[in-house]
Amino acid sequence: MDTTRKPRHAARLTVTAAVALALLAGCDENGQFALPMPNGKSVATTAGSTKSTKLVERDVEAPEVFSATDQGLWDGRPSLGGVWVAHPDVTEPERVIIRNEANGKFVIGALFRKERDLPGPKLQISSDAAAALSILAGAPAPLNVTALRREETEEAAPIDESATSPVDAPAQVSETALDPIAAAGAAIDAAAATPVAPPAPKPETPRQTSSLAKPFVQLGIFSIEGNANRVAKQMRGAGMVPVIKQSEINGKPFWRVLVGPAGSKSELNNLIKAIKAEGFSDAYAVTN
Repeated sequence: MDTTRKPRHAARLTVTAAVALALLAGCDENGQFALPMPNGKSVATTAGSTKSTKLVERDVEAPEVFSATDQGLWDGRPSLGGVWVAHPDVTEPERVIIRNEANGKFVIGALFRKERDLPGPKLQISSDAAAALSILAGAPAPLNVTALRREETEEAAPIDESATSPVDAPAQVSETALDPIAAAGAAIDAAAATPVAPPAPKPETPRQTSSLAKPFVQLGIFSIEGNANRVAKQMRGAGMVPVIKQSEINGKPFWRVLVGPAGSKSELNNLIKAIKAEGFSDAYAVTN
């Protein structure tokens, strides 16, 4: 006779009885399962009571940074750098939304400084901007240009209805499900039979590769993904590592091509010099 079975059987009955008592004690007079609170109170769990939020980054208009409404012109020449607009009052490059007030179309692009001695309207646009806004070469159009700023906002995370909503009762319910003692014993047996997987290794924290405030170089903003991919391919051919970042505003996507990050100021200057040598004379340093 195995003398170890009786103690083990007695221990199992003790554990299962304790689990059953805990399950029964956790039910209130309405039959709902209640969770103990630190102050001695209990709160009944109900479907949909858990709320979750997450932080998302969005581009918002910042007219206090820059805003101009004037005639815009494309001179008809093809231009590099994707979607951009130039204005004589610009002090630093900015990301902007460009609207064609004649047809309601808009596009996201970069804003640069325009030389004051150039003839024509104050706003000069690139060939990609003209195509996105349906502006013909040499035909001025009323444009509004407003700076954009990125900010973090809270957004409600989607709730998994399958995890919170009640489901229909099954057609057949086993005796084990109705008997808390049997259910607890089955859970103990399942835990003993299932091997415990080793904990997954924690992901390594990415190392800080640059101490610069603006370690990346932006080549351009594109309204067509294929154009961004072609520029990235050109940069790879020149021995640089490009990054394509997709964003969206008012339901319209756009793609930015970046190179970096640079580890030092001298490396950043050399990177900008190399990119401008590839024809992107308006490339400038950005945060990310």
